Amino acid sequence: MSEFYEAMGGADGIRKLVEAFYPKVQEHPLLAPLFPENIAPVMEKQYMFLTQFFGGPPLFSEQYGHPMMRARHMAFPITPERAEAWLGCMKKALQETGWEPDLQMAVLERLKGPAFHFINSSSN
Repeated sequence: MSEFYEAMGGADGIRKLVEAFYPKVQEHPLLAPLFPENIAPVMEKQYMFLTQFFGGPPLFSEQYGHPMMRARHMAFPITPERAEAWLGCMKKALQETGWEPDLQMAVLERLKGPAFHFINSSSN
């Protein structure tokens, strides 16, 4: 396991982050339309992906194969505004984790690359 993953609290920490994050997504006017009403399967996939992304066990790959996250997100119109909104929800969720501010910022910085890489549409 990576030090990053361990610093986040391992599986429990990732689960806590995902559970803090998705209610914010469901309430966000730009993001909510992209997600199904039953958010539980999405949350589980996010948990598995973030576990792997931050250096934990390769849960996502074991279940679904290579993440190919950009390709998996192509069906959804992801604009720069939506990428920013996603990161904003993640920032709020990170603040609720109780993690040290430096760790929160490091996690957010690490997620900026993928968030902006998924952009596939211009403005809303």
